[in-house]
Amino acid sequence: MGKVFNWGVFPRIDANQIAFSHYAKIAEFVKENLVIIPRGNGRCYGDSSLQKTIFSTLELNKFLSFDTENGMISCEAGVLLRDILEVIVPKGFFLPVTPGTKFITIGGAVASNIHGKNHHSEGSISRYIESFNLLNETGTIIHCSKNSNPALFTETIGGMGLTGVIISVNLKLKKIETSYIKQKAIKAKNIYEMLEYFDKFCDYTYSVAWIDCLSKGNSLGRSILMLGEHATNKELNEKQSHQPLAVHSNKQINVPFMFPNFVLNELSIKAFNFLYYHKQMQHEVDNVIHYNPYFYPLDAINNWNRIYGANGFTQYQFAIPFENGKEGLVKILTKIANSGCGSFLAVLKTFGENDAVASPLSFPIKGYTLALDFKISKKVFKLLDELDEIVLAYSGRLYLTKDARMNSDTFHKSYTTAFSHPAKFQSLQSMRLKI
Repeated sequence: MGKVFNWGVFPRIDANQIAFSHYAKIAEFVKENLVIIPRGNGRCYGDSSLQKTIFSTLELNKFLSFDTENGMISCEAGVLLRDILEVIVPKGFFLPVTPGTKFITIGGAVASNIHGKNHHSEGSISRYIESFNLLNETGTIIHCSKNSNPALFTETIGGMGLTGVIISVNLKLKKIETSYIKQKAIKAKNIYEMLEYFDKFCDYTYSVAWIDCLSKGNSLGRSILMLGEHATNKELNEKQSHQPLAVHSNKQINVPFMFPNFVLNELSIKAFNFLYYHKQMQHEVDNVIHYNPYFYPLDAINNWNRIYGANGFTQYQFAIPFENGKEGLVKILTKIANSGCGSFLAVLKTFGENDAVASPLSFPIKGYTLALDFKISKKVFKLLDELDEIVLAYSGRLYLTKDARMNSDTFHKSYTTAFSHPAKFQSLQSMRLKI
């Protein structure tokens, strides 16, 4: 028994966390305990992988096969995306979908049906999962695919670990010529201009915008849009061409301790946002950079979550449909700017079509999605309750993988499709939301 918490450091609970690599022991553990939840590397932000009894998948860390001819990889659920990249990139492959960190497990990626900067063009990871093995409430391992146990296959992808313990995953990869990204960065003076750029450059495979969420007036939502395509050999400079399929470096700057709570405040966040926006002098910059800083800029800082202090933080990520989405984003950004509860990190993306094969708990809906980090405080919880009302008014929803405080009424108004799961598998989140 010990303290367990996820990336937001909120909530912290006392829990019994057990890890096994032998499937028979996992089955025995599942059968012996009334209620459990699987947990990967703890990179979700709230309580979606927390429970009094937790099964950690981190010892399920073996690669099972890699078919370089057809671009298929099979590995156990506890393997990190970082480790997959180190295997596949030198062979000319990349993850078909990746979130903003490579320190999540592949099992967690399936349970959250992760999306990335390419959802508008290539969808969620659900499109690329060929099959997986799932250990159910009786301790039986079931093979799931579109053709084998298709209902369980669908409910597990984005099912937040509530259908069982994912044991292994078979994933279709993306073929690449180099490990570099041809990036175009464009400054927008406000949210209105940024949304025009999203429309104008919608044909790019990857797109994401950083937003200054404390700017007001004519500068409301001033932003930098970062577009990307996988670079070809011809697009590399001389130094890059020496190692066209170089993998990421594992070197990190470490944040050694929790920052005092006063460090992140409205003034310090305003200063950071000002400097970040103005560090790009030109309106538009084109360059070729490695995939690591493009997809995983914060991975260069170990324990960056400590900058929010001992009370932790929560990430508030919502999606609202394109219809009236501009109006909704303006209302939300205005409320945040007026509240003084600045977000150190605010990231805007677009979603494409809803996922055809995914749990009713899967997050993406066609529209805009904005993710914001807030330091934990009573003032912030009041603000987030008010933001919930706006999101619901625009037919939106919150991302369960990031959520730590939504109430069950908000959940059931936004996730309207029924979802049933074995009573054996429950998280603190599923109990809070009455899933």
